[in-house]
Amino acid sequence: QVQLVESGGGLVQAGGSLRLSCAASGRTFSNYGMGWFRQAPGKGREFVASITWTGADTYYADSGKGRFTISRDNAKNTVYLQMNSLKTEDTDVYYCEARFRTRSSYDYWGQGTQVTVST
Repeated sequence: QVQLVESGGGLVQAGGSLRLSCAASGRTFSNYGMGWFRQAPGKGREFVASITWTGADTYYADSGKGRFTISRDNAKNTVYLQMNSLKTEDTDVYYCEARFRTRSSYDYWGQGTQVTVST
């Protein structure tokens, strides 16, 4: 089992920045690809960004390209999502998820952290 705990969400004005963190425990963190997703009430989960288990590759949804940066620190068992130039449409609950190496689906997810962007 992998336990994931997100933090760093909050209320920010449009144009501002937030850095989300996701701390992992339970298994060898460096074996897991990590992803960030977001979900609004009544809507499906939307991909935001991911980083491979090696850290060599990162992927972003078009909505976040140029504004969001995903990174990982294996020494701290933590994945980050730096979000800049936030827009009101970025308001959502953000979840981190983990998948073992190159598995196609994510196996573990956290409880989420709320991000609210105001005008």
